[in-house]
Amino acid sequence: MLAAACRGEGVSTVFQPIVDTRRGAVVGYEALTRFTGFTEGNPETWFRAARAHGRAEDLEVLALRTALRSRPTLPANCFLTVNVSPDLLSTESVREVWRDEGDLSGLIVELTEQARIESYLALEPDLDRLRAAGGLIAVDDAGAGYAGLRHLLAIRPSLIKLDRALVEDVDRDEAKRALIEMIGTFAGRVDAWLLAEGVERVDELDALAELGVPLVQGYVLARSAPAWAGIDQDVALRLAGRSTPARKRVVRDFLEPVPTATSVVEAAAAFTADPRLRSVVLLDEFHRPTAVLDVDALQLGVLSPGMRVNLDTPLAEALNRAMTRDAGTRFEPLLATDNAGRYTGLVRLERLVQALCEDSV
Repeated sequence: MLAAACRGEGVSTVFQPIVDTRRGAVVGYEALTRFTGFTEGNPETWFRAARAHGRAEDLEVLALRTALRSRPTLPANCFLTVNVSPDLLSTESVREVWRDEGDLSGLIVELTEQARIESYLALEPDLDRLRAAGGLIAVDDAGAGYAGLRHLLAIRPSLIKLDRALVEDVDRDEAKRALIEMIGTFAGRVDAWLLAEGVERVDELDALAELGVPLVQGYVLARSAPAWAGIDQDVALRLAGRSTPARKRVVRDFLEPVPTATSVVEAAAAFTADPRLRSVVLLDEFHRPTAVLDVDALQLGVLSPGMRVNLDTPLAEALNRAMTRDAGTRFEPLLATDNAGRYTGLVRLERLVQALCEDSV
């Protein structure tokens, strides 16, 4: 049976909606493998058996390719998450999956707990390749113990999934709420999204929305289904109709348009054409910022990678992050990016400081 499954017989993909708690709208889907052609249908049982019999790579590659077949029809403004064991990232067959996809914008690769991570340093080249192609990285089981905390610190993911044990009965447990708030603060400081999975009761959903957890998924919203199902409309209206406090000012409120270039030569031409120009941002082929240049840096041949912040990062968080840089770069402008990592504008620290001072008066 395992050999048949690795060939794709009886294997399919379903997709569970991921929902924005502020708008009650679907913003993404998680791809989940199902073994509907067999008596045993538990996916965890199949993946454990594949690992035990030396077929983990075959089955996970099959699951990835099956899930990604539906990617071309993914609804606009939605992302797709797929699961892969971290020890398989460096295998040639998994790398080939990403190469075949090309541009990975809108794709989030979630590192699962199928295998223990022996070396975070060994993961870096493949994680860098994924990010360079436009993909984002997610880790699950945040809050599940020391190993989960090590994942967050070593991988610096773009999406952090809260452990189901932390989500369960969060409406009745003050300690769980406190821990979720702490993880949310960390997520904001590193420009990551927080996702609570396994939400099964409306009261849990309300508590998570009240805590400001931006993304949720679970049976109370929608069960996994063929592409691309919506969510329960009553629950969607419940989220969208929640009263929210006055919006805090965020990075997107202070964007400054700055010329961009795709090479140092092109940047030099921009400075020559406009002597008053202060900065030029270098972009890669996926419109992601790679460096900030001023005239002095251009003449010295020094490229500063800058610090990237998400458009929706609150001002205080953006400034706190900026202050973690070394003294020589601490006051350089911040590069604002959207959820796919694409450049949207420059933000100068003096404007953020001035805004915070005005807010405190």
